[in-house]
Amino acid sequence: MLVIVAPGQGAQSPGFLSPWLEDPVFRSRFEWLSTVAGIDLVHYGTEADAETIRKTEIAQPLLVAAGLVAALELFPHPADAFGKIGAVAGHSVGELTAAAGARAITAEQAMVLVRERGRLMADAAAQRETSMAAVLGGDPDEVLAALEKHGLTPANNNGPGQIVAAGTVEQLAALQADPPAKARLMPLSVAGAFHTEHMASAVDRMGSLAGSVSTHDPRTKIISNADGQVVHDGRKVLARIVKQISRPVRWDLCMESMLDLGVTGILEMPPAGTLTGIAKRAMKGVETFALKTPDQLDDARAFCEKHGEVSEINTTPTWRMVVSPMKGTFHRDGTAAEAVDLAENARIGAVASLRDSVDVNANHGGTIVEWLVEDGDLVSPGQPLLRLHPKGA
Repeated sequence: MLVIVAPGQGAQSPGFLSPWLEDPVFRSRFEWLSTVAGIDLVHYGTEADAETIRKTEIAQPLLVAAGLVAALELFPHPADAFGKIGAVAGHSVGELTAAAGARAITAEQAMVLVRERGRLMADAAAQRETSMAAVLGGDPDEVLAALEKHGLTPANNNGPGQIVAAGTVEQLAALQADPPAKARLMPLSVAGAFHTEHMASAVDRMGSLAGSVSTHDPRTKIISNADGQVVHDGRKVLARIVKQISRPVRWDLCMESMLDLGVTGILEMPPAGTLTGIAKRAMKGVETFALKTPDQLDDARAFCEKHGEVSEINTTPTWRMVVSPMKGTFHRDGTAAEAVDLAENARIGAVASLRDSVDVNANHGGTIVEWLVEDGDLVSPGQPLLRLHPKGA
């Protein structure tokens, strides 16, 4: 099983795009996305210094454009990708890269959204002096208790010993003076407390913009930052990305879902290294590939061939799949079991695990063609549960 991941803000470094832009095809595509965003991303990816590309309104479009154009280099015929990629996930702003790569939204839509996301988050950060700090080591429960004590948010949970605290500079100073046992704090060079309530003003405006975006069901599994669940409705994919601006990134749960899927290889899109570094520590036995420069492309394609397998949800247009959001036991809804047609958002059952129970709905409705699992079956994240023929198809 191959999983493709896209990094979030902070992964960029000065000049990281220089070798990529030597390819005229890459440059042409990148300039197109730069034009869509209305930002000179070629300059920022090659000549700008670290302080300049640290700015939220620059870093975010730069990262999304880099990931999307590099994906076209990796898979020159994009449709071929869905015969290899088992799932995709993005860390923070990388979720927009993942959503466009999975065809839930277009690349152009992603660039407009990320331009506004970066600008709105920068505006929100300017309202009050806030920041973030990595809390390295320590007992996870004690770390979380210490953050709660000082009013801080665990904005990124990247697994044991890798929690990022976010809040006001005063709250972070208090944590620095009273850290959890056996933990050390590393201040992060960021513009504000991302993925916290301090970003609430950006959520409202982004939600309004997202309402005008046409979406499609993804062509491969998308693992959500919110809770590690697989989301297979384009509208919900986008809605979750918007809400995630002010909610913590649960990358630890994303990695759990990857393991539940049976991942054997993780490939990180450029500027790569951060997420594969986390995976090496937290996902023992899973091979990783950090795609940093174009001279690695042949090796990256070989990596994809080695770990790739056909997506279960790379379906024809007239069929709708309802898929499992997570690993667990499927319990079929009695009413749905007897139905011929399902209304939009009808409940078909629930998936229960040791941690949680999640309702599963037929978001689009339609005529039941085939149940693909039985009541009481064990299911994996993104496993098809029900095949529907859409109304009006």
